[in-house]
Amino acid sequence: MKIAICIKQVPGSNELTMDQEKGILQREDGRVKMNPYDLVAIETALQIKEKYKEVVITSFSMGPKRAREVILSSYAMGVDQGVLITDPKFIGSDVYATALTLSKGISLNEEFDIVICGRQTTDGDTGQVGPAIAEHLGIPHIYGVIAIDKIEEKHIFLSQQIENKKISLRVKMPCVLVISKEAYIPRLPSLKLKLEAKKKKIKIMSFEDLNDSDIRKFGLEGSPTQVEKIYFPNKSKKETLLSGNANVIVDAIIERLKGEKLI
Repeated sequence: MKIAICIKQVPGSNELTMDQEKGILQREDGRVKMNPYDLVAIETALQIKEKYKEVVITSFSMGPKRAREVILSSYAMGVDQGVLITDPKFIGSDVYATALTLSKGISLNEEFDIVICGRQTTDGDTGQVGPAIAEHLGIPHIYGVIAIDKIEEKHIFLSQQIENKKISLRVKMPCVLVISKEAYIPRLPSLKLKLEAKKKKIKIMSFEDLNDSDIRKFGLEGSPTQVEKIYFPNKSKKETLLSGNANVIVDAIIERLKGEKLI
């Protein structure tokens, strides 16, 4: 069985710069980390690998060259191999262009039985990349997966959470699974795998490797949705000193919270 996981490097702090004209983050700047929702996707694949024989897991990430760090992080958790899709031509991709690029990278590598994505990313929060990848690949997708129950030769049995209802499903493979954050608790990387990850190779794919010469489909030009305006929120800090006994201070705090419409 072959499993693909889509992972992403996201900002690790609020100290970022932006291209105001193009409306995109400067991802080469500032601290970065793996998208927390993708850790659950990795754990899902590892749970499958522990229960079934001959499972190979490949992580895919689209981003700048420094995004190889998240692939190394996936190795440290137990992922077998990784592919980084990177090219300046992909800068500014929206959900559609990102999903198209990832789907081409996935389809040009192997015939995967399952493609697993996290529910969303902390920098975009659209929750649309997984379903869009499925659409580009022409295979079914299941959103809100909370458990993998059983896998047979051609089908996967799983549990899906829709609002307050739990649904049991049988899905034909290949398919895309979008994993809810409540599904599994991600394991910590092991020291042994961290050391081994430094020796493992990462396959690099560029625009030329995607077998599609139409640059108009990719990056900012291939993105039908674009950010109209980006701004940083104003930061302010005020201190108020309260005096009196405990009852007076508590009453003052409550009135202040009401005044700010926080309660």
